[in-house]
Amino acid sequence: MSTGFTYLVTGGCGFLARHLLQVLLEKEDRLTEVRLFDKHIDPSLQDHSTERIKVVVMQGDVTEYPSVLKAGHGADLVIHMASLVDVWHRVPEEVIHKVNVQGTANVINACVENGIQYLVYTSSMEVIGPNIRGDPFIRGDEDTLYNVSHEMPYPKSKAEAEKLVLEANGRKVIGGACLYTCSLRPTGIYGEHHQLMRDFYETGVRTRGWMVRGVSQDKEHGRVYAGNVAWMHLLAARALREHPHRLGGEAYFCYDDSPYKSYQDFNMQFLSQFHFREVCVPAWLLWGVASLNDLLRWLLRPVCNYTPLLNRYTLAVASTSFTVSSDKAQRHFAYRPLFSWEEAKSRTLSWVNTFPLRAKAS
Repeated sequence: MSTGFTYLVTGGCGFLARHLLQVLLEKEDRLTEVRLFDKHIDPSLQDHSTERIKVVVMQGDVTEYPSVLKAGHGADLVIHMASLVDVWHRVPEEVIHKVNVQGTANVINACVENGIQYLVYTSSMEVIGPNIRGDPFIRGDEDTLYNVSHEMPYPKSKAEAEKLVLEANGRKVIGGACLYTCSLRPTGIYGEHHQLMRDFYETGVRTRGWMVRGVSQDKEHGRVYAGNVAWMHLLAARALREHPHRLGGEAYFCYDDSPYKSYQDFNMQFLSQFHFREVCVPAWLLWGVASLNDLLRWLLRPVCNYTPLLNRYTLAVASTSFTVSSDKAQRHFAYRPLFSWEEAKSRTLSWVNTFPLRAKAS
């Protein structure tokens, strides 16, 4: 009789990992233990253990190799989700690099030293773009040519980390077997407990319901529901075990059936009940404000950390159409969304409905 698998999830108490845990508990039949490794733990997640699957919460830091090595001892597969996401200059570049790049190197080395053969990495569409020049990427796939240009520490670090993961494919691990790796690149993730959507709502609260629009409605972005990103991770992990030579060393875009819209229009599908009012401003003015914010951030750096949501990079991303195709994932491991757009919208709306109603216009 075959034994079950043990999965180690780094960043295991974060937003996406919570969705992954739920999908693993419901859909992964051969799993017997899930280890949630995180610097900031939530011990209550252990209460999700079932008769079949044990959930273990482990405190540790991916930048500290001994704790990563200990967490991986006896695991069969690692899903490496731990990452610092910052496009507002809130976190020093060296800290982002330490977590996203050195942390990833630590995970790879721990796989080698523990004899773990399978590693799934949570990357990002931002390893490709959008670039700050505003070059569009419409229904692109993993082979579409694009002028990749990284200026912000976050996408730069994710690209470097993904390169480490994919180049580690085929590396010998203790015991003589090979390490097989793959990388998943979600577009903009949304869903229950997503902080950026809450930030968008809170901005509307602070401005008494007034929201600035300066990006054209014809700009489109691919947004993907967190439950479907989690589902792709499960399918990729399963296929990496069963067909390692097919998935090993490959990267996959992650998208579902969510509608293509601008970031603001997409978020307003969930926040329209709060009756936020839009004030349209010329694009040139918005770019001027973004540039001013960048200048103020630089000037004020010695005395305070001025990091508004709007800067030249975030405006470039919002102003650039960037949509992807998940056909490669469908071909290689039969990925199709687990949740339809209607289900994803309903689940997200149920969470949004818990927001205070004080944002409604008077």
